[in-house]
Amino acid sequence: MLFSLTLFFNFVIEIVHSTLIIAHYYMTKFESLLNFLGHYKYLITIVVGLLFLGVLSESSMLKLMKLDMQKEDLQDEIEKYEKQNAESKRELDALKSNPNAVEKVARERYFMKKDNEDIFVFSNDKPVESSSEKPQTTEEE
Repeated sequence: MLFSLTLFFNFVIEIVHSTLIIAHYYMTKFESLLNFLGHYKYLITIVVGLLFLGVLSESSMLKLMKLDMQKEDLQDEIEKYEKQNAESKRELDALKSNPNAVEKVARERYFMKKDNEDIFVFSNDKPVESSSEKPQTTEEE
């Protein structure tokens, strides 16, 4: 019984010793990490700050680039609407100054006609075939 207790205590001592060696190893690694951080603390602070400002913050470079792209899209849209506005102003000036232009718009857009005229509307759309209009095929045996 004494022998087994001695073996047990030797085993426990060996485990504690191994644990202390491992703890010492990680403590030295931790101390070297703290020394590294202490030595380069200003550089690390600057790098982390720049990363925060460049990527994570509310006014980051990514968001600024997205907003810049959105601004360009909106400027293109403004140009499109300005062209439409200029075209509409030209049409309005033509309608105010030329009575034939009013007649042309009335005929083309609103299909208006004189009393003695007929209107024909031509379409390029293909007619839709219904299932009843399909040609019937006969099977040859």
